[in-house]
Amino acid sequence: MPRPAVRPPSCAARPTAAQWRYGPRGACAARAGRSRNASSDGNPGRKDPAVNSDDARRFVVQIHDARRMHFDFRLELDGVLKSWAVPRGPSDNPRDKRLAVPTEDHPLEYREFEGVIPEDEQGSGTVIVWDQGTYRPLSHDAEGAPVPFGESLARGHATFWLDGSKLRGEFTLTRFHIGDESDTDGPEAWLLIKANDRQAVRDRPGTPDPYHARSARTGRTLHQVAAAERESAG
Repeated sequence: MPRPAVRPPSCAARPTAAQWRYGPRGACAARAGRSRNASSDGNPGRKDPAVNSDDARRFVVQIHDARRMHFDFRLELDGVLKSWAVPRGPSDNPRDKRLAVPTEDHPLEYREFEGVIPEDEQGSGTVIVWDQGTYRPLSHDAEGAPVPFGESLARGHATFWLDGSKLRGEFTLTRFHIGDESDTDGPEAWLLIKANDRQAVRDRPGTPDPYHARSARTGRTLHQVAAAERESAG
């Protein structure tokens, strides 16, 4: 989604929505720079026999009650969060093929953002962290050798294992080219699909009602986060 205008933050203060989107500035930048220059590997998740030996990286799925309700699916790669807007949300039902529209990269710090983006900023609306955890690349070439995740994305077909609070198992992102449909930002989009593995669901919808979904970080709904922001604003 488009980035709102930035106001200079303070390291000691709680970041605003705009500051979360752009990342820290000033004295905070040195720490952020060291973080981005370091390995993008996150905390190791539980291993599965199907998962290759690459260290786990972090992922987050945020629900964004903006002009159009959608889910933001973000994967850590090369010091940023590669991001897709998923209008109907990721699904753990293999029958669901979810449209995923690529958006701008976000700083790693944004994976923790939960709050309200003010109405006078672009992308205004309430955000909760619906799911979070780690992921591991699974893509291989024709000879069976692992393919780096960035390369698999560049090729347009990336397979990975999610180990989150809610989403688990193998998923695939596949790029395709489309016409000028009104719900996309251009000729390129992706499909996000759950593999038919033991973590898949088959007897119920694979995506929750976003208005009743609860944050993986705080247990709050969109309504509760918005109400708390109004109360704190006086």
